[in-house]
Amino acid sequence: MKQIERYIFRIALGAFLSCLIGLTGVIWVTQALRELDLITAKGQTLLIFLLITGLSLPTLVTVIAPIALFIAVVYALNKLNGDSELIVMSAAGMSPRHLMRPFLTLALVVSAAVGFLTIQVMPSSFQELRDLLTRVRGDFIANVVKEGQFTSLDNGITFHFRERAPNGALLGIFMQDRREAGRTVTYLAERGQAVDLDGQTYLVLEKGSVHRQQPGTRDASIITFERYAVDLAAFTPPDAEVVYKPRERSTLQLLFPNPNDAYYKLTKGRFRAELHDRLSSWLYPVALGLIAFAALGDPRTTRQGRGLAMAGAILAVVGLRIAGFAASSAAVRSPGAVAAVYGAPLLAIGLSLLVAFQGGRVRAFNARVAARGRALAAALPRRAVRAN
Repeated sequence: MKQIERYIFRIALGAFLSCLIGLTGVIWVTQALRELDLITAKGQTLLIFLLITGLSLPTLVTVIAPIALFIAVVYALNKLNGDSELIVMSAAGMSPRHLMRPFLTLALVVSAAVGFLTIQVMPSSFQELRDLLTRVRGDFIANVVKEGQFTSLDNGITFHFRERAPNGALLGIFMQDRREAGRTVTYLAERGQAVDLDGQTYLVLEKGSVHRQQPGTRDASIITFERYAVDLAAFTPPDAEVVYKPRERSTLQLLFPNPNDAYYKLTKGRFRAELHDRLSSWLYPVALGLIAFAALGDPRTTRQGRGLAMAGAILAVVGLRIAGFAASSAAVRSPGAVAAVYGAPLLAIGLSLLVAFQGGRVRAFNARVAARGRALAAALPRRAVRAN
């Protein structure tokens, strides 16, 4: 890459990173605010909150990166043209191919990153998010028991606590276990706190007592304690088998699905659409980058407006994204629509290249024709005067 190409690449790269970080940060904050109830209402820790919201970042990056690249190419070309650098480069003999090379290089780098995130990272993050949310929803303390109420479970356990402290601790705990026939175990404690240890959740009780009724008698033994840990796994009913959606499955599972999977039999179209969406995702950064270059890559003077070209580029990007979503929806219903999933971005790439390389020649030819027409029009009056 030549020095001038490295200069253009640095401008575009800086604009791309600024757009990507800024847009991702803004959208991530809006998404994170929607999950604040994990802390305020469900008593989860800040770490769980950050983990759940952070798992959405790969999805945000894959959606925002092509748009950020389009904005970066538009910004770089406008800056170069505004400083008359495009005109100087064109006058010095720099061809559109050399001018496009740094933008295409950046687009290919972004495409590789988007492809890796979509094919490898995103399914893993979706699957981990599903598992984490399942654990959060299955949290007995956060979601089952209510403050000031006696909660009876089907497995013979009754739980009650007076109130929840600001730090999430439970105050005034009563817990009765009647799972074993003829035997009752009652726990009383001033306070308790749910603690995760080695993948298991325990309720650590403080300053209380355990009342055990002997089988077949009314006698009970009382044991006081300062700290006592109760395994909460027995309090939660066994979870049903988790069924992962197509977007939560690995690309390998989409390529070679289990033909005996009941969920796959019902939603073959969704599996097909998700697979080809992933495999075609890397084409969109290239398409959007080339659309921006085709619209604004021509050097123009300050008197020549670029607003119409920019508006056309934006409309082309919107049309491409709508066509992509429509093709994905059609692929759910028809296998033949898979060709449109790849055809939409490939067509955009082909047309952009055609405009970028042939459009300049057409405009130059039209300019030469117009110049000759003006010269001929100017010469006609002089010839008429000489004839008179």
